[in-house]
Amino acid sequence: MLRGGSAEAQADLVSELEGSGADGAKLGEELFGVATLLRAEPALRRIATDASIEADAKAGLAADVFGDAVGEVALGLVTSAVRHRWTASRDLADVLEHLGVLASVRSAGDDGSKISDELFEVRRVVDKAPGLRTALSDPARSVSDKSELLRTLFGEKLLPATMLLVEQAAAGRHGAIDGALELFQHTAAHSIGQKIATVYAARELSDDEHSRLANALGAQYDTTVHLLVVQDPEIVGGIRVEIGDDVIDGTVASKLEDAQRKLAG
Repeated sequence: MLRGGSAEAQADLVSELEGSGADGAKLGEELFGVATLLRAEPALRRIATDASIEADAKAGLAADVFGDAVGEVALGLVTSAVRHRWTASRDLADVLEHLGVLASVRSAGDDGSKISDELFEVRRVVDKAPGLRTALSDPARSVSDKSELLRTLFGEKLLPATMLLVEQAAAGRHGAIDGALELFQHTAAHSIGQKIATVYAARELSDDEHSRLANALGAQYDTTVHLLVVQDPEIVGGIRVEIGDDVIDGTVASKLEDAQRKLAG
């Protein structure tokens, strides 16, 4: 969770991105590349976030370092970023990556709403394949090798924007790939004005059940709610909903546990 100056900087930079009108496909890649370099070079990151250095000097340094590597819009965002005050130096790279996610989602146009679903499905595949998880978490395996593996598995099945986010998640900036996928999944949904609700049920929901639950949650949270349904036979009946930090548990298993506790008490 960003605090203070970092939170203000992110809000300003998101507004700048939204006002740029730039196509996000290449822009997302460029912002990810800048974030990666800043994480790999602590000295550069410290200088770029040092409040005692003049903003113009930091912007000039950013232009010298990144000017030949990224386009005009990406460079504008980076130079704007280093002019801001940051609560922690690591926040600079995290926010630029966040902008990269937003740009990637924008590049999908009307298909942007599919990205959260596709990231969710990749998470489920990784969760169910220990061998794949091991390969993607192997520190001896290069980022390019991991990307090639992911493109082989998912390249024909995912939107290009989703594939870019999956490859970024596998780069290991957030630890295990599933944590990064979940972060990007929520960012993608939020960027198009949605909240994600993960629904655990013993069976797939019918279209009518899906619609009624989404509408009910949308009314409760005053926003559009996107459902991701996970089948879990241990639930027996009912559903469990996780949305943000809230848990709504109406499962039979939960009710049985409550009854057992009351009997034991």
